[in-house]
Amino acid sequence: MAPIQPGAGAALRLLAAAGGAKAVVEIGTGTGVSGLWLLSGMRPDGILTTIDVEAEHQRMARRIFAEAGYQASRTRIITGRALDVLPRLADGMYDLLFIDGDRDEYGSCVGSALRLLRPGGVLAINGMLAGGKVADPAARDPETVVLRELVKALRDAEEWLPALLPVGDGLLAAVKR
Repeated sequence: MAPIQPGAGAALRLLAAAGGAKAVVEIGTGTGVSGLWLLSGMRPDGILTTIDVEAEHQRMARRIFAEAGYQASRTRIITGRALDVLPRLADGMYDLLFIDGDRDEYGSCVGSALRLLRPGGVLAINGMLAGGKVADPAARDPETVVLRELVKALRDAEEWLPALLPVGDGLLAAVKR
C-alpha cells in the first residue's frame, strides 16, 4: 500500500475545492493520506465517506484525521468491499468520487460513480498510468489492459468529460455531464 503522491494529492484538493465539494466518496482509505488531501479541499461542513476492506488501515486513518484537527463528524468510515458498499449509497448525492482501491474493480466502481455523482460531479481515479505501462502498447498484463480499457471507455462515453493528469502515477479526472 503506497500513499498517494503529493502531486496527485494536490490535484485532488484542487478538484474538491473547485467544485465546492460537500459530499465525497473515497474508495480505498489506506492510512488516510488521500483523505487528508480531500478534506483540505472540501467545504468546512463537508463529509468524507471512505471505504476500505482493511479495518486496521481505517483505524490508522481515523487517528490521522483526528491528529490533523478534523472532527469525527467530518468522516464516515465504512469497512467493506467497495462493490458491496456503493449500492447502499444515495443516487446523485455526491460531488466527488475518488477511486484508489483494487484495480480489478475500477470499472465497476466507475459504473457506480455515474449513479452516485450529481451532474457536474467529479470522478478521480489514481494510478492510471501504471508506471508508464498504460501508454506502452507492448504491456499486456491483465492490470494494464484493464486500466487501458477504462481510459478508452471514459474517453468514448458521452456521460463523461475526462482528462488524464500526469501527476503522481496518473490521475484520471472526469466530470459527469
